[in-house]
Amino acid sequence: KFESDNIETSTGEGRISTLTHDLEITVMPVTNPKSDKTPSHRIYAKSPAGFKIPVGGIWKNKSQQNKDYFSVTLKGIEFRANLGRFPEQDDESLQAIIEWD
Repeated sequence: KFESDNIETSTGEGRISTLTHDLEITVMPVTNPKSDKTPSHRIYAKSPAGFKIPVGGIWKNKSQQNKDYFSVTLKGIEFRANLGRFPEQDDESLQAIIEWD
């Protein structure tokens, strides 16, 4: 869940669970991107010792219909996904992670 519906500038917290991983995550916006290939956000998870470690990123993209969308990539676990709204919910700060191959 992001702190506001303006995802581009918002921080967030949540969980990503797969068959082999269960990560409590924190999402932080990148305030000074070094290039246009820099993600809009960095994703951090806690190590077993409790340290915050970078595990992935969120990138802002444009669809073929010229609509903005966000994609998620996690390091080391072959995980790629898009962010989208939960069905039948009105809170735009609440985003579902929709995995894709």
